[in-house]
Amino acid sequence: QCLLSGSWRSDAGCRMVVSVLGKDGRFSGSYLPGPATGGSEILTSPLEGTQQDAELVPQPTFSFTVRWRLRALTTAFLGQCYVGTNGEESLHALWLLREAADSPAEDWKATR
Repeated sequence: QCLLSGSWRSDAGCRMVVSVLGKDGRFSGSYLPGPATGGSEILTSPLEGTQQDAELVPQPTFSFTVRWRLRALTTAFLGQCYVGTNGEESLHALWLLREAADSPAEDWKATR
């Protein structure tokens, strides 16, 4: 069974901590970007998301958003939690980062 509660680290060194995992699948926690993101002012940012019912689906899907503290940015993650043959849990996710655009003409470059 795959549960998101706890601490996770990405291949790039980012760290996600899920501190609250509710019975309804909602969770909250914090996200700290890795060294590859650069910048001297790296702060932990809040995250909120949902996970499928792990009682019904052994390898549930999940989604969460990170609201960055220093800039007008939001990142959305969408993925699935897998349990390997050795019992180790791993997360596989895609993400989109959105920054605030100054105008509709600048909208094209606001999502990465």
